Amino acid sequence: MATATQAKLDQTAVLELENSLRGELLRPDDPSYDERRRIWNGSISRRPALIAGCTGVADVIATVQFARRTGVDLAVRSGGHSFPGLSIADGALVADLSPMKGIRVDPEARTARAQAGVLLGELDRETQQFGLAVPAGIVTHTGLAGLTLGGGIGWLMRKYGLTIDQLLSVDLITAEGEFIKASEDENADLFWAVRGGGGNFGIVTEFEFRLNPLGPEVVAGPIFWPMEDSPEVLRFYRDWLAAAPDELMTIVVHRKAPALPFVPEEFHGKPVVMVICCYAGPVEEGEKVVRPLKEFGAPIIDLCVPKPFLAHQAMFDPSFPHYRWYYFKSCDVPALTDEVIDITVEHSLRIGSPLTSFPIWQMGGAVSHVGEDESAFSGRNAGFTYNIGACTETAAGFDEERQWVRDFWSALEPYQLGVYVNFLGDEGQDRVRESYGAGKYARLQELKRRYDPDNFFRINQNIPPS
Repeated sequence: MATATQAKLDQTAVLELENSLRGELLRPDDPSYDERRRIWNGSISRRPALIAGCTGVADVIATVQFARRTGVDLAVRSGGHSFPGLSIADGALVADLSPMKGIRVDPEARTARAQAGVLLGELDRETQQFGLAVPAGIVTHTGLAGLTLGGGIGWLMRKYGLTIDQLLSVDLITAEGEFIKASEDENADLFWAVRGGGGNFGIVTEFEFRLNPLGPEVVAGPIFWPMEDSPEVLRFYRDWLAAAPDELMTIVVHRKAPALPFVPEEFHGKPVVMVICCYAGPVEEGEKVVRPLKEFGAPIIDLCVPKPFLAHQAMFDPSFPHYRWYYFKSCDVPALTDEVIDITVEHSLRIGSPLTSFPIWQMGGAVSHVGEDESAFSGRNAGFTYNIGACTETAAGFDEERQWVRDFWSALEPYQLGVYVNFLGDEGQDRVRESYGAGKYARLQELKRRYDPDNFFRINQNIPPS
């Protein structure tokens, strides 16, 4: 197989690719190359041989065919939010889908079509114009494509399910550079696989979603307590959730209080625990549901109020900006037992970086109402998903924070149930297999053998063909 460098040096082939694209082809000596190769996780810096800015399906097909012809590795990027940086690779050709921003909302049919470069906030803006939404993630600059292909957990999942549960169809470019569609009625086996199987089966260029009524105003936001109160807060929270309706979604965050305008100055930098709520139903109902939490103990800040969903959806953006240094290890647990709570508090009190902020996601609700075998996604029976993450501004202090994540994750190991594939780092094949379970993994390998027998799409959380 030709190396990336050899492909790069074959100027005739590169010029042919450049001339076949409507988008821009960037080389390492182009002025914008260094900016365009940067991804969200600043701890990862890689130098691809070429970056193909794809403006549509024809550009994606040309890019795939060039990679097939030359043997250069192909990486695929939409939002660039992959934790381990799988949207870029040294010496590779990057199919950069970020120029593909088309969105079409049909408010009468309650459907939306979105191209692969769309970010979550961009889709929300268009759908909320009509009081509609697709359940998706919690950071607006996350790429829709990667989030969806891994499953898609977020604020609306307990009411409306995962992002994939509202997916109606996809347009996809295969490893042979062919355009095909997949839905429940067409290439149904492939449609099963892309709903959780990641980018292993092709490049999805467009998604079609069912839309759901929402807002535009919801009861949402964080309630803060001092972190030393976390044992009592978490035990109350666990018991309170036992009767929670599917409309209620919560995330628990432990961190040092950020120096943001809505946080009183005397709490800046102080360790806090917060429960962030989002009620996907009528405002009056939401206010009643969250009242017991708001009245528990002595909260130091209460920002859980009626607000536009778009404002709530952007709430985490300041905590996860581009180019900081991030490291994550994740796991699902069946329940917040006393032992799990004690481990959580013990390790949260050791957070060093003022930028480290890790979420514990409440699962269940509509996520668990879909059959485990209806899609490739695994983890519908999880009680909570831990996404233990560390963050620093630069390399300074990063090694210590990363070790904190690993120690915390190891302490939870006896209680772990599985792992969400979108929250995996660069952790090896066994962890990818674990994220699907043996039965689903074997089925995905069979489908990989049918759709991508050469493992052409391998810069991902890879499922090699059987």
